[in-house]
Amino acid sequence: QVQLVESGGGLVQAGGSLRLSCAATGRTFSTYAMAWFRQAPGKEREFVAAKSWSGSITSVADSVKGRFAISRDNAKNTVYLLMNSLKPEDTAVYYCAARPQIATIADHYDYWGQGTRVTVSS
Repeated sequence: QVQLVESGGGLVQAGGSLRLSCAATGRTFSTYAMAWFRQAPGKEREFVAAKSWSGSITSVADSVKGRFAISRDNAKNTVYLLMNSLKPEDTAVYYCAARPQIATIADHYDYWGQGTRVTVSS
């Protein structure tokens, strides 16, 4: 089992930045690919970014490419999502997720956090 806890969400003005964190406990964090998804009201859960267990493979959604960056610190059992140049359309609940191999489809992930809300005002 892997337990995931997100933090770092909040209210920010358009153009601002936030860094989300996801702390993992349980089975060995370094053996899992980690991802961020988001879900806006009335919309399906959307892939944001993912990084393989070794950190050698990264995938980022086109909608956030160049603005968001995913990183991980296996020594701290934590994955981060740095979000720059935020837009109102980035408003959503952001979730981290874990599975052995990197993927971009939500249904493929085994473990999920409870989410952290990000609101971007215009």
